[in-house]
Amino acid sequence: MTLNPQQLGLAHHARTSPGKPALWMGDRTLTYLEFNARVNRLARALQRVGVGKGDAVGAALHNGFEWFELLNAAAKLGAQLVPIGYRLKGPEIAYMLADSRARLLVGAFDLYDEIARAFDEIGWPDERQWVVGADTRGRSYEALLAAESDAEPDGGFVGGGYNVLIYTSGTTGRPKGIERPVDPATGHLMLLGIAQLWGFDADSVHLVTGPLYHTAPSSYGQVHLLVGATVVVMPRFDAAEALRLIARHRATDTFMVPTHFSRILQLDERERRCHDLSSLKQVLHSAAPCPVPVKKHIIEVFPPGVITEFYGASESGFTKITAEEWLRKPGSVGKPWPGHEIRILDEQGQQCATGEIGLIYVKSPRLDFRYRDAAEKNRAAFRDGFFSAGDLGYLDGDGYLYIADRRTDLIICGGANVYPAEVESVLMAHPKVADVAVIGVPDDDLGKAVLAVIELRSGERATADELIAFARRDLAHYKCPRRVEFVAQLPREPHGKVRKHELIEHYSAGR
Repeated sequence: MTLNPQQLGLAHHARTSPGKPALWMGDRTLTYLEFNARVNRLARALQRVGVGKGDAVGAALHNGFEWFELLNAAAKLGAQLVPIGYRLKGPEIAYMLADSRARLLVGAFDLYDEIARAFDEIGWPDERQWVVGADTRGRSYEALLAAESDAEPDGGFVGGGYNVLIYTSGTTGRPKGIERPVDPATGHLMLLGIAQLWGFDADSVHLVTGPLYHTAPSSYGQVHLLVGATVVVMPRFDAAEALRLIARHRATDTFMVPTHFSRILQLDERERRCHDLSSLKQVLHSAAPCPVPVKKHIIEVFPPGVITEFYGASESGFTKITAEEWLRKPGSVGKPWPGHEIRILDEQGQQCATGEIGLIYVKSPRLDFRYRDAAEKNRAAFRDGFFSAGDLGYLDGDGYLYIADRRTDLIICGGANVYPAEVESVLMAHPKVADVAVIGVPDDDLGKAVLAVIELRSGERATADELIAFARRDLAHYKCPRRVEFVAQLPREPHGKVRKHELIEHYSAGR
């Protein structure tokens, strides 16, 4: 598939397909003409307060049209968006605003209390918050748009790119911003490769299932708007609603995480089967290891061949694998994307043998980023032109990559390495288990002991001994949990990643 760069961007689609839906959410829709007009009004409002090329604008927003309006308004000005998670507290927000040197923050009205704490900490006046959803405190987002013209901003760029300053999450220390040089005159062309890789075009209908402050939901939505497709936005994920929306809008593709798959599989079988999912061409998934039993089952639920997994990080994407390949290579995350190269290195930087676990390094055309003001982290992440996100894995004889675990999650138990993802995959096969997180907790004898935190399926009962015995059928005893704790629900980020550092802190307390 070849896309014409001259036929990209909101202004082009507003001229050529003015009545086509650009965005849907609930019963609301914006056509490309309406969407581009609102983006232009917002861009002009930003220009009026001095935002221009190279400036940063914070975004603390729930899923909604405003996210894409702000992303595209910033792109038209050559400015940079700083996504701020709506679960963050005042000091965390303050750090990101100060570190990014943002000019202002566009925030949801129900987040005002934490935003106010952040503003107090860095000495910002209320006027630097543009409030979405209520005309109280700060400046009203809608009033600011209403005061502007919907003509293209003066000196603006094509827009449609993805110029975002992402802050990586971590279990220790403060997050670091990922800076990538983007030329606003050609930044939209960077997304062409993604569209061509997955076959997205103007006939696509994309369902956004995850929080837009995360890279994949936001960037995949933006790619579709760039090529003139329709984007359907879920305010929050609900398994039954996701299937209903796919059927209603005849969605052609979506991005999900393994937790979404688990929630879909927990639906009554009649609920899963009553929706027509035949329009789907791609169900992409990433962000966390998918347990083998979950993936085998979800492949059967969706139309044949639509599940495709890719491995990557906020910094870049690395590999991909189709459903057909995965059934031959269960547990693999595939082979490198075109133009990419994978190496597995040991602690001394030497190449590992086939099947030997080491640190995953990737060489990519998109390794032009650096961690902001983090020289030590940059030195640790880059080696001879290759980058590592800190994941451990191995290559098989056919060049397929397998993820063992995060290096930071590795449990050293009595001198032996235990990979939590391996233990989690085994426990997830138990019919009573809905979800599991395996962590290491301090132990006087072993250094770290293996602890499994289990979320059972609704109405099920199980004992620790039962689950430990189940694990011992398939795992060496040293890998198996020495303790099992049961919880009603595991703590997770909105995109599905378990907040393991919270579990480690909780179950290590008092040691």
